[in-house]
Amino acid sequence: MEDSAAVAGLLWDRWLPAAPRRLIAEALPGGEADGRVLAVWLAGVHDIGKATPAFACQVDELADVMRDRGLEMRSRQAMGPDRRLAPHGLAGQLLLGEWLEDRYGWAPGRTGQFTVTVGGHHGTPPEHGQIKAAFAHEELLRTPGPSASVWRSVQDELLDACADRFGARESLSRWAAVRLPQPVQVLLTALVIVSDWIASNPGLFPYFPDAAAHSDEERLASAWRGLDLPEPWSAEQLDCTSAELFGSRFGLPDDARPRPVQEAALQLARDMKRPGLMIVEAPMGEGKTEAALAVAEVFAARSGAGGVLFALPTMATGNAMFPRLLDWLDRLPGVRGQRHSVHLAHSKAALNEDFTGLMANGGSITAVGVDDAVALLPHRRGGPRRAGAELVAHAWLRGRKRAMLASFVAGTIDQLLFAGLKSRHLALRHLAVAGKVVVIDEAHAYDTYMSVYLDRVLSWLGAYRVPVVVLSATLPAGRRRELVSAYAGNENMSAAEAAENTAYPLLTAVVPGGTVVQCRPEASARGTDVEVERLDDDPHVLADRLEDELVGGGCALVVRNTVKRVLETARVLRARFGDDRVTVAHSCFVDLDRAAKDSHLLKRFGPPTSAARDRPLDGHVVVASQVAEQSLDIDFDLLVSDLCPVDLLLQRMGRLHRHRRGPGESDRPERLRRARCLITGTDWTTPVPAPVRGSVAVYGAYVLLRSAAVLLPYLDGGPQRPVRLPLDISPLVQGAYGSEGMVPDGWESALKEARVLFDKLRDDQAERAAVFRLGEVGRPGRPLFGWVAAGVGDADDSRAGRAQVRDSRESLEVVVVQRRGDGSLATLPWLPHDRKGRRRGGLDLPQEQVPTSFAARTAAACGLRLPLQFSYAETADRAITELEQLYLPAWQGKDSPWLSDQLILALDEHCQTRLAGFSLRYSPLDGLEVTRDHD
Repeated sequence: MEDSAAVAGLLWDRWLPAAPRRLIAEALPGGEADGRVLAVWLAGVHDIGKATPAFACQVDELADVMRDRGLEMRSRQAMGPDRRLAPHGLAGQLLLGEWLEDRYGWAPGRTGQFTVTVGGHHGTPPEHGQIKAAFAHEELLRTPGPSASVWRSVQDELLDACADRFGARESLSRWAAVRLPQPVQVLLTALVIVSDWIASNPGLFPYFPDAAAHSDEERLASAWRGLDLPEPWSAEQLDCTSAELFGSRFGLPDDARPRPVQEAALQLARDMKRPGLMIVEAPMGEGKTEAALAVAEVFAARSGAGGVLFALPTMATGNAMFPRLLDWLDRLPGVRGQRHSVHLAHSKAALNEDFTGLMANGGSITAVGVDDAVALLPHRRGGPRRAGAELVAHAWLRGRKRAMLASFVAGTIDQLLFAGLKSRHLALRHLAVAGKVVVIDEAHAYDTYMSVYLDRVLSWLGAYRVPVVVLSATLPAGRRRELVSAYAGNENMSAAEAAENTAYPLLTAVVPGGTVVQCRPEASARGTDVEVERLDDDPHVLADRLEDELVGGGCALVVRNTVKRVLETARVLRARFGDDRVTVAHSCFVDLDRAAKDSHLLKRFGPPTSAARDRPLDGHVVVASQVAEQSLDIDFDLLVSDLCPVDLLLQRMGRLHRHRRGPGESDRPERLRRARCLITGTDWTTPVPAPVRGSVAVYGAYVLLRSAAVLLPYLDGGPQRPVRLPLDISPLVQGAYGSEGMVPDGWESALKEARVLFDKLRDDQAERAAVFRLGEVGRPGRPLFGWVAAGVGDADDSRAGRAQVRDSRESLEVVVVQRRGDGSLATLPWLPHDRKGRRRGGLDLPQEQVPTSFAARTAAACGLRLPLQFSYAETADRAITELEQLYLPAWQGKDSPWLSDQLILALDEHCQTRLAGFSLRYSPLDGLEVTRDHD
């Protein structure tokens, strides 16, 4: 009890950011001093429930000693299953409540808001039914008869001693009138959990009698040194111009100036009454990421936030953002030269070389508490660092439930959405975000299902007063209103008026309970006029057109809505242009090949000022899926796209003439100096356009028809009516998603029919998402009883965990290896060398022993998510059964942390295999191709 209390005091003083400390302090009459005392006292009493018959009976030898002192109890066997009605957390909650009523005269209705911290310290606050059941079994708390008074005196004596020892006695009477806000209850619960986990680590706090020779102060100091938790970031209030700030943080030339959106966002962050929500709507390539980081620095300095969470749509965008975050941190005052914790938050972070470099500096504290053990790298304080500041992936902060507690995190949006999912130890996720500035990128990319969770998370972030920056190039006005209302906690006219603003670029700001403020910065001077035209959906027609367009050279991007269409198109184009002039990019590549593919695209098609010195001169076509919409800064001369939602089409257009190449685009082939987008993937000859089946399956007919409708004036207008970027972005998006959309003549029936299906899908998504969604923030003083009732249990970034916050079937992931002709297994032969020059291709993978760590890690880096065909229950079950036939105990057991519990997909020497009625073929050029056996 003393260890937990002492740890809580150190966490409050040295680790908890100022923002959550202030939130707790504001709820108490004695301010921050009271907040510290309350946290320490609750951590000290959290295990009082162990002083009960239900708990003490578990070890007969110890129970007999207690019986000799008058503390009678039945044996564990005699108590039977009823003993589980009073787990020690719940028992402690009841005992503490009784003690507060008896000793300090608290009203029974006021105790729960404090005692729920004790009841929930194992991750799940008790439900009302559980509380009632425990009260009905008094014998679990105190043995009836003469012994009951002995039990009561012991329990009271312990609680009296804790009140004195932890300095709470003078405060308890004053706290009786307090109404703790629910966010404060959550933070206190999380702080007690963290304190308990640290104090329960025998490596830090040795058991008696090992440490008997040392004083409590010596034990605590030694444990804290061993834990070596990095302190939170303390952002500095800076008095500098926007040019000075952006120049110093992002390494800009001395004569460079921030873009208007960046300057306006920074000024708005400084002018707001207090940090709150800021939505930045601006075109692609306007530097929204840099604007968000600059705003985050200002918000952190003003709010007391101790870190930043950057949430992105996919692992690929998370990986792309991570080195940018590190570079920013390396230049950031208050971080440079100091030690801070950093985390890459997605399921394959351990395969990211930037992140593993930080892990090497992160220490070797053993994982404790309920977390699964994790493989830790040795502590090398003298080893290489990724950034100038001492940024580490701290060992204790690598557990799956603790990782988000790191100060600086880049990861998938799932990590944020989990804060809205009723799950065990949810309080830790709330503690993680309550002390940060949260940046949400690509806000337009999240469907109704995910938005249900996001809106609820935003409402809790508003209650915590967490500053939030939302970024989007193509945000519908209705969605803007929903985000504002969710965060600000009101449905006032201000939010409605904000939704009607069609200005672009646009900055929208609001504080919880406040009025919306908007400003319209100018777009940067450079714009692009994109001519759009129809193209028949025939790959041979496409090949003919590209042959004409690329006669003088140039680079074309063809974006398809499904991987199947990508591969079908690539086959036709390769037959026309040759293999070396056609590149394929989609999501069905193993992880290492996907990373190599991204690097290849950036090298050949990236900005002219970057390392993209290998831009093809003789004409080249990249055929890609939606992976081309996000994260990659690539630039093409011509765009061909399947019809898709207009906001995504605009994202794709952002890859067209993205960078200036010579005066008047003179460095591009003459025929391609005008930006043009050819729209295909639909039958344009019918009275109402008929999108191809695959596109309808991905996006739905209604959204596609609405997109086609708003594009009609541009399609019919020819070169005289181009899409003007960025001027037309907002009108197109609002026209496609607004309630009063344009309905072309003759489309009424088709749109009405499609709308019925669209509304049904949205309602279904919202209903299903609400099942496990966290409730709204309750009124102050209302205990967190049942806070995560009927939840999902543990939630993490596994396949099943992601499926809980995304409307997607649980996908199968496999590790891909090659089986040689002699039956031996090896890593895929073409894999590139790693950054240290070590060979990764064709490494032997012995089947009877654990592979070397390097070989196992290389194999794990060849993870592949199987496509949708394998997500249907019957096919998935059959696939798993077949995959489990290749069971290698040395790999898939506990001795190989990289390959433990992984499904292994072994390809033959020709990189082919069969699985669950499908033929699979894989190549580093085309990725995975799946066909039915009878196709």
